[in-house]
Amino acid sequence: MVNQALLDKAEVLIEALPYIQRFNRKIVVIKYGGSAMLDDELKKNVIEDAVLLKLVGFKPIIVHGGGKEISRWVSKVGMEPQFINGLRVTDKETMEIAEMVLAKVNKELVAMVQSLGVKAVGICGKDGGLLKCEKKQVDGGDIGFVGEVTEVNPKVLYDLLEKDFLPIVYPIGYDNRFETYNINADDAACAIAEAMKAEKLAFLSDVEGVYKDKDDPESLISELYVHEAEDLIKEGYVGGGMIPKLKGCIDAIENGVNRVHLLDGRIPHSLLLEIFTNKGIGTAILRDEGDKYYYDHE
Repeated sequence: MVNQALLDKAEVLIEALPYIQRFNRKIVVIKYGGSAMLDDELKKNVIEDAVLLKLVGFKPIIVHGGGKEISRWVSKVGMEPQFINGLRVTDKETMEIAEMVLAKVNKELVAMVQSLGVKAVGICGKDGGLLKCEKKQVDGGDIGFVGEVTEVNPKVLYDLLEKDFLPIVYPIGYDNRFETYNINADDAACAIAEAMKAEKLAFLSDVEGVYKDKDDPESLISELYVHEAEDLIKEGYVGGGMIPKLKGCIDAIENGVNRVHLLDGRIPHSLLLEIFTNKGIGTAILRDEGDKYYYDHE
């Protein structure tokens, strides 16, 4: 008698097959941040997921932040992290720390990918003029060297993908005067996904997805059309940090990205579960004319 656990594994692989076929050679941008960056085991899971996507024929690009790590180093040198409207106030000194910390995190991720047998290259928005930006203006005060993306030059990423590298990007860019700015990693991931016309943009953060009622864990929404996401914002069902995230998702889809996934990076292998299973585990946001579940075997 064949072991049932082995049969279950075969079933999982068969379920993944149509997705592997559909997304073969397609670009997937993965925004990696939150607590999953601080836990070594979760970090390993995320990198394994990205490597597996690469090895089955996808073209993943990782865009990562490092906010919690930056705050840790800012505190370490005796400074107090400050935020206005959820955005880090970044003076000259903080900017230097942010750039050093993000570069360090970047090279750690590159090493992890390469240890699994896939070639990776770490770059920032300055390299090849990838991310041009201008100073971000917000209500409530001056937040310093925080940039708003104004232009993406994706040539460097296309070149890396063509040469079979997995690009890993950290969000530091230049303005027109070559002044350095820290860019919100969500914004950078959206801008890159739009410029690359990515098939998928996946956000790995500390939220499980979009809820109809934030106080009811049973109200997680598996799939949302753009107009439904806009309605949730208008009607006040989502609030706080989810509003800019959801607006970024809507903007990405309206600018050429096919699907956006909001995933809880604290769940091991959440990326694979969302992309390769029929129901997924987070929230997928899709264009109004898009199909819901690509493959429904039920």
